Amino acid sequence: MKVIRVHQFGGPEVLKLEEVPDPTPGPGQMVVQIRAIGVNPVETYIRAGKYGPRQFPFTPGSDSGGVVESVGTGVEQFRPGDRVYTSGSITGTYATKALCTEPQVHRLPENATFEQGAALGVPYATAYRGIYVIGDARAGETVLVHGASGGVGTASVQFTHAAGLTVIGTAGTEQGRKLVREQGAHHVLDHTQPDYLQQIAGLTEGNGVDLILEMAAHTNLGKDLTVLAKKGRVVVIGNRGTVEINPRDGMGRDASIRCMTLMNATEVELRGIHAAIIAGLELETLRPIIGKKFPLAEAAKAHEAIMQPGALGKIVLIP
Repeated sequence: MKVIRVHQFGGPEVLKLEEVPDPTPGPGQMVVQIRAIGVNPVETYIRAGKYGPRQFPFTPGSDSGGVVESVGTGVEQFRPGDRVYTSGSITGTYATKALCTEPQVHRLPENATFEQGAALGVPYATAYRGIYVIGDARAGETVLVHGASGGVGTASVQFTHAAGLTVIGTAGTEQGRKLVREQGAHHVLDHTQPDYLQQIAGLTEGNGVDLILEMAAHTNLGKDLTVLAKKGRVVVIGNRGTVEINPRDGMGRDASIRCMTLMNATEVELRGIHAAIIAGLELETLRPIIGKKFPLAEAAKAHEAIMQPGALGKIVLIP
């Protein structure tokens, strides 16, 4: 089978297309034939060596959509031919096949494409955990999705709109703002404009927003605290550097800054998260947006693209 392998940390150029033997499932394992692969920013950090030591060579990736090819003993929920999406794997998903444990594999409804399945594992699970597990979102509240046109951002807009929140989304391009509006945002702001946050007072009758889902804390966190309502919460989902804040902006509001990573989710949380994702797909309140597509051999180009500003939906690789 074809795989992308990394033999040393470095830039996108260390992603090499190679041939390796097909995996064989052991007890409690299955092999998924991959039809589409989700590319996530965290994979660029792992490739660059920012997330600690790795055993070389390794294949990146956790998200994919595909079909179960074979199952090992003890697998109860899946059989060959089942449509599935993955949220983890043993061997990595930048490949034509992946070896997975049963909890890493989830049923993909018939009304979702394999490419949409590849967009679920990290982005939608991250959005759900940020909104409900960490952010304690409630119907009737107002949420600001700061950076709403990317994979996690569009998922956040869809989740919160369907749950009865008033959604304010931001994006840096006209195309991005159009996409955010189409996903259900009630108000869309241009975060490249210096005064865009001043509009929030008018949109909230001077109260501020109850919840901020922050994709770029290194740029926005200090400003976020100034537009929160009393008891407001900022959930830091993405960050690429240091930032200076004035704690007094939060003190006067009894505000809180909450930080998260999907890697800290418990097994119980993950079961609930994926049950909600599957239900949303079936009801069509969730509809992953696919942006750019690259062949598997061009994984390096996908890693370059995902770190560029102005993201529109999910980047996927096609084996």
